[in-house]
Amino acid sequence: MLGWTATFMKSQLFTSVPYPTSDFSGQTVIITGSNTGLGLEASKHIVRLGAAKVILAVRTVSKGEKAAQEIVQTCNVPESTVEVWQLDMSKHDSIVAFAKRSSHLPRLDAAILNAGILTYKFETHSGVESHIAVNVVGTLLLSTLLLPKMRLSAKATRLRGRLTIVGSDMMYIADLKELETQGKILDKLNDPAQSDIGQRYGVSKVLVFYSLRELAARSPLTSDSDVILSVLTPGLCRSDIFRDDVSAAGKLAMTVGLAAFARTTEVGSRTLVHGISTQLPAEAHGKFLRDCRLAEYA
Repeated sequence: MLGWTATFMKSQLFTSVPYPTSDFSGQTVIITGSNTGLGLEASKHIVRLGAAKVILAVRTVSKGEKAAQEIVQTCNVPESTVEVWQLDMSKHDSIVAFAKRSSHLPRLDAAILNAGILTYKFETHSGVESHIAVNVVGTLLLSTLLLPKMRLSAKATRLRGRLTIVGSDMMYIADLKELETQGKILDKLNDPAQSDIGQRYGVSKVLVFYSLRELAARSPLTSDSDVILSVLTPGLCRSDIFRDDVSAAGKLAMTVGLAAFARTTEVGSRTLVHGISTQLPAEAHGKFLRDCRLAEYA
């Protein structure tokens, strides 16, 4: 815990996150959860850096269209540069339909899987607890389904593909007792009687990192599969992920913590852009990224 605290403090207070300069000219990029917060700011950077097509993958199309107009006006680009596609990360049918639509793109160079949830309410989607359904199962399903198109694009363009998932430093301090069971882990996680919902966000980020690392191991970088897979942390940011109602004491602690340590959403978004940078080294495959570099431990 002390080691994590020192690393966290150094990252939040004493580390300068570099402004994105990577060239995205001619590229097509998908960004999930991009109508607000980190995803929206990352989209602005990628459009500014010359992407030919940025696809905002959002649950509510009307909100995505509003974000698209903001990006177009801010970056002074043609409206055709930004497209809004519907995607609900809690529904398998929606994910499959989105991936199928993506497969018909002329090219797909990069993807930032940013959509996720943090809640203190025990809820389920098709019988799966919401953090696990969205942050883990849905995210890994989409990663796996996008890979074939990204592999083909990388081979055709001779430009290495990049897919990154937005994780969290919270994985380092998550209480993993929920994963201790003689039966199936998912059965325990989906049982409200055995669940510690206060730890679930961190646990979900542990599971998504280890799942992505396994996927990367099964998809080594070759001429036929030239796509870097990674997980990143944007650090603590002033983001609307903190949407749940909490107690007065909880709100006070959150307000003080964000004021003292949090990055702006724009600064945090720079780490997302780095996660799909064309300069990302092959060593990032299957790794955890922090402050626009490989994490010292993960």
